[in-house]
Amino acid sequence: MADKDIRPLIAGNWKMNGLKQVSRGLARDVAERARTSRLACDVAICPPATLLSVVAEAIEGSPVALGGQDCHPEPAGAHTGDTSAEMLADIGCRYVIVGHSERRADHGETDAMVRKKAAAAHRAKLIAIVCIGETLAERDAGNTIAVVTRQLAGSVPENACAANTVIAYEPVWAIGTGRTATAAQIAEVHAKIRADGPAGVRILYGGSANAKNARDILAVPHVNGALVGGASLKADEFWTIVESCR
Repeated sequence: MADKDIRPLIAGNWKMNGLKQVSRGLARDVAERARTSRLACDVAICPPATLLSVVAEAIEGSPVALGGQDCHPEPAGAHTGDTSAEMLADIGCRYVIVGHSERRADHGETDAMVRKKAAAAHRAKLIAIVCIGETLAERDAGNTIAVVTRQLAGSVPENACAANTVIAYEPVWAIGTGRTATAAQIAEVHAKIRADGPAGVRILYGGSANAKNARDILAVPHVNGALVGGASLKADEFWTIVESCR
């Protein structure tokens, strides 16, 4: 499948942000824009677990999909504080992010763990957004492609395909820093993922995408959308990114 035939995805990762009242308004705002627009991409919102039901209600009946930020590998059990993929599906999720660099750093998640979580997402009929990417030290050492290749091979289940998996490339050094990888840097990594990843899978860029740089990023070869962090917390900015897919 050629990239021109792949429908882009813009996914907002709210991270650990949001209380009910403001988040409900933000989700409703995005949903209303989606209802009244001719979308050239798929749109998803991934709020914290405490807001999933609030956002699900706010976007109901709109083209906006709901996503979780993490899931446990097991469907149920004695895992205090965790949420299973089945629970996410039950509340209305279509997507779940797994292996985000902040989970890998803050919780010591390995490629093997990320792979189990992605497999759990597939088990629950969710689309796994599998995150991979290098640190600044790894890039400076010239190891970007080696790191991405290792994480891709170790984090993506064997049954992954375009229907159940999205790959998000997030250079760790560009997340929340205001720095963005150059077009050439993005193109190099996305070309490698396209060559080695599941056929036709959507490949998102996830390093500080915002309203100002989104159009240029989305024009880079093999970029099929964006995993948006801070900019997804502002409806106007997030929607500018969505409309950059036109």
